[in-house]
Amino acid sequence: MAGACTTSGMAFKMRGRVGDSPQVGSGLYVEAAVGGATSTGLGEEVTRVAGSARVVASMRGGSSPQKACEEVVRHIAKLRGDAIRGVQVGFLALDTKGNVGAFCLLPGFTYAVTDARGKTTVLKARSLFQA
Repeated sequence: MAGACTTSGMAFKMRGRVGDSPQVGSGLYVEAAVGGATSTGLGEEVTRVAGSARVVASMRGGSSPQKACEEVVRHIAKLRGDAIRGVQVGFLALDTKGNVGAFCLLPGFTYAVTDARGKTTVLKARSLFQA
């Protein structure tokens, strides 16, 4: 199992800001025997909890990719309270059996899944909050 992520960067960011994508365990984390996870949204909120590593750790502990993504998003919401109002953070995870999970703070996070036959389906992730 392998993973990759990239960032479009943040407009008008502070000089010297480093987002979550290049930080191991934040924007991306893969553990060959468990699965992998990646994130989207405001990198500072992902980095604060080592988000993608935390998703994979939850999967290692027996959670499905869906439940693992939900756990981390709920943790961020509880930890940050009103500070995340209007902020998007989402996670996408895949385990070694091909099970997929996705969850985010706000509606609008879509992702694509391609099965073994090559069929691609675009899905909308469930969100903790409504618009």
